[in-house]
Amino acid sequence: MTQRIFGITGWKNSGKTTLTEKLVAELVRRGWKVSTVKHAHHDFDIDKEDTDSFRHRQAGATEVAIVSSRRWALMHELRTEEEPPLAAILARMAPADLIVVEGYKHESHKKIEARRRDAKSREPLSIHDPNIVAVAADTPQPGEALPVFDLDNISAIADFVENTMELPQRQAPGRFSGESSSTPRLG
Repeated sequence: MTQRIFGITGWKNSGKTTLTEKLVAELVRRGWKVSTVKHAHHDFDIDKEDTDSFRHRQAGATEVAIVSSRRWALMHELRTEEEPPLAAILARMAPADLIVVEGYKHESHKKIEARRRDAKSREPLSIHDPNIVAVAADTPQPGEALPVFDLDNISAIADFVENTMELPQRQAPGRFSGESSSTPRLG
């Protein structure tokens, strides 16, 4: 299966995580199997102190798998290794209809740029990244050459992602055939 990868990029506080969460929920509602990759620029921990797995990592284990009847997780401590490239992470993922990648500004997959007035910067990333194929914003974007979506118009953004990634639109429960998903432009 060829991996279909679509990204959500933007400056800090641009709405990337909220957009990712809502887009994934909409695509899953439409019947797609979606996985995600989130890039963090800081030290993070998904494990809690005083758990057995935390103690295993603290003891020096490079990888710790936690498995239950409901989910499993694999944590890999980099120790002295460099951060792996996105391709190495994608290679470890199970097949899905679409992998939504949040962050990874400098990778070469297709992306939508999230823009909010409260973001760290208002400088458009699309100027320097030809892989940005659309913009989702909470303010008008006059002069923007790319398609511009209202940041809250998740249905139209999902339609765009399905078309861009060549996922055939599925008739999801509760969605009427012939129902229009207009794409209002803000720019």
